[in-house]
Amino acid sequence: MVSFRELARRLISDGVVKGITHQRISQIRRDDPKGFPPVVPIGRSLAVDYRLARPYFASRKSRQGRRTDLEGKADDE
Repeated sequence: MVSFRELARRLISDGVVKGITHQRISQIRRDDPKGFPPVVPIGRSLAVDYRLARPYFASRKSRQGRRTDLEGKADDE
């Protein structure tokens, strides 16, 4: 069992994802409660079995947001 903070660190170090934060993992858990691996509360933290979480994140399609702050900048110059 690993905390969300440790899960983020391991996913990056194992090359499963380029980058992710423990906050994003919490958000993914809220957005996909049925598909996300089972979570166990440990004190004030949440933990997940890395053996279940790794394949979940490996098969998950990344949905990065579009940077709207950069749109139209090239046209203005």
